[in-house]
Amino acid sequence: MTRTATSSPQRRRAKVPDDYLALVKRFPLRPLRSQSDYTAASQILDQYLGRPDLTPGQRDYLEALSHFFAAYEQELTHSRLRQLTPLELLKHLMEENQMTTADLGRLVGSRGLASEILHAKRSLSKSHISKLASHFRLNPALFLETP
Repeated sequence: MTRTATSSPQRRRAKVPDDYLALVKRFPLRPLRSQSDYTAASQILDQYLGRPDLTPGQRDYLEALSHFFAAYEQELTHSRLRQLTPLELLKHLMEENQMTTADLGRLVGSRGLASEILHAKRSLSKSHISKLASHFRLNPALFLETP
């Protein structure tokens, strides 16, 4: 006898905890699209993160909200980075990562080359861009000059 979709047993879904639903009513789980969404999500995360008394429902909600929060922060960061020239971007990333000219030299091939790049005497080559994008885990297009 073949089983059909109508004869197979239904999987039982776990009941959604009330505390989870209360948080969803307070701030629905959806992508953050504005600064006010970001601020509201930040307040909730500040209130609950790190508390040892969280229920499973609260933990599930915070995990999902954290995902949307991180995605919004990443988009903000990328839009700020897109406004920088490739050289400004490189200097910013080096500062953020406490990199020296010697560290950059190890990435691009030599300290002298790194110095020339940082003093705008040489442009970034495709090879440099590839290495930098990989090292900083960024889209290589951020290192290209915009017309």
